[in-house]
Amino acid sequence: MNLQAHARAILEWHQLVGVDETIAGEPIDRFALAEAAPIARPQAPPSSPGRPSPAPASSTQHLPSAPQSLPPSNDESVKSAVELAAASNSLEELRAALETFDGCGLKKTATNLVFVDGNPDARVLFIGEGPGAEEDRQGVPFVGPSGQLLDKMLSSIGLRRGDVLISNTVFWRPPGNRTPTPQETATCMPFVERLIELVDPDVLVPLGGPAAKSLLGETQGIGRLRGCWFSFETPRMSHPVPATPMFHPAYLLRTPIQKRAAWNDLRLIGKKLAETSH
Repeated sequence: MNLQAHARAILEWHQLVGVDETIAGEPIDRFALAEAAPIARPQAPPSSPGRPSPAPASSTQHLPSAPQSLPPSNDESVKSAVELAAASNSLEELRAALETFDGCGLKKTATNLVFVDGNPDARVLFIGEGPGAEEDRQGVPFVGPSGQLLDKMLSSIGLRRGDVLISNTVFWRPPGNRTPTPQETATCMPFVERLIELVDPDVLVPLGGPAAKSLLGETQGIGRLRGCWFSFETPRMSHPVPATPMFHPAYLLRTPIQKRAAWNDLRLIGKKLAETSH
């Protein structure tokens, strides 16, 4: 293997494990950094006879002052998300609200907002876990390897990407493609719920365990939840939406043996669509 091919192989390996961003132009050997010199404390002058020594200065005098504004707490972020989501009466307004929303910390590390892709009037709404690296670069959900597999899965029951709508439980990429934290998911959930209300699909499909647990309030693993029907409903909805979880396409890429179960789930969705066709 020549040097160029070796370098490319190293870069591809780093990308596979989630290291796909650089912070500085040159690497820093933090083990070689010298230890910070101890801060010399001023010595109090000797006291005069018969005169009491001055009280030592409070240590808080040398501490940096507190920041003038603190980041919003999770409760404040969720409250703001609820207000912005409730005021949105279309997907365009909901996207605009997300673009102005600063309550989710993922926004600070992501490149793009990843909102929805597909048909706003779709009968099927797929909601995954969170955007990956390619989704973050393009600002479109499920455009990487997982999205390519999802497109093939849809075609197996006569659907195309333009026939469905696709989104995620969080709208910005978690660093390193990690699972979104409960706080991040809770902060974005008012927007997700409003998205479902506006689309009003015939079938809701959470993709993967985290999405299923967040949307359906279930604690069991995806292996037990898939293949079953649940109801999703919010106070603003006039009727519940049938929901059935599926394995996430990324999991199917790692575990091809489960594609048989995914095929059965797709047939279940196709049957439900046929029963509810107008």
